[in-house]
Amino acid sequence: MPYLFVHFREKRTPDGEQVYFGISEDGFHWEAVNGGDPILWSYKGDKGVRDCTITRTTDGRFVIMGTDLSLAYGMPNQYDGSWEEINRNGSDALVLWESENLVDWSDQRMVELGDGQFGCLWAPDITYDAENGDYVVHWSSSHRSDEYEEKAIYYARTDSFETFSEPELLYRKDDSGVIDSAMYEENGSYYCFLKSDENPTGIILVKSDRPTGPFTRVSAFDRTMEGLEGARYEAPTAVRLEDGRWCLFLDYFGGSPETQGYVPFVAESLEGEFVRANEEFSFPYGFKHGTILPITGEEYERLQEYEKDPSER
Repeated sequence: MPYLFVHFREKRTPDGEQVYFGISEDGFHWEAVNGGDPILWSYKGDKGVRDCTITRTTDGRFVIMGTDLSLAYGMPNQYDGSWEEINRNGSDALVLWESENLVDWSDQRMVELGDGQFGCLWAPDITYDAENGDYVVHWSSSHRSDEYEEKAIYYARTDSFETFSEPELLYRKDDSGVIDSAMYEENGSYYCFLKSDENPTGIILVKSDRPTGPFTRVSAFDRTMEGLEGARYEAPTAVRLEDGRWCLFLDYFGGSPETQGYVPFVAESLEGEFVRANEEFSFPYGFKHGTILPITGEEYERLQEYEKDPSER
């Protein structure tokens, strides 16, 4: 089964914080699309896009959403080198593109969410709610109500990606902030991987029978993180492989920008013990914060042959 990995690249120039594609025939060995150049460029908002997610809708469309942020542009300018400034005064919109075939994309749209009281909206993820017949778009953010301190996970519903419900709280951790929600359904339960800022510092797993909670902690997952530099992993994304196993990719940011990227872990189920499996996987470069989508053989071939015209870059 082929797969698409939508991501960005950790570079010191603005071209890194754009939308990149990687493809694989088996989920293990990955190759770049479009010669390793961006598929989509952000020309609105902060003029950068990070933390990309993609979904295939029930009517066959593809939707990409991401964080509206460019560190290359913003850090030396409006954010004055301050992460705190981004958290408080970063973009309150998410970027969005749509396509019917993965190569011809709509114009970029900016999706403004909330009441103007959120800090930067980080790392959206999209979960289909079969019971409601709509999509739960969830992201992390701080909020003015608690002086922009600890981040929590919020969500809004949409059935069209044109209009969205008012944001609601999806998950808050009592003893620390959480970011980078990534949710998957297995056997009627919804599992959500998160990056916890403290207690512990690292990736945790929570579970619910609904995509909007309430969630309970899956403490058995903590065994996966034992012995790892938990603080150096973020941006979980997972996919079920053709052999039935789950592959969890964790984004390692402990080295230089050129050596950062995803590290794979494999388990029999989402509640199983994930084992690091570097030797089984290969990447053309370090993929950064993204999402994996199963695709068809025809879609794989289309992307393998895809090359943007220089005038489109």
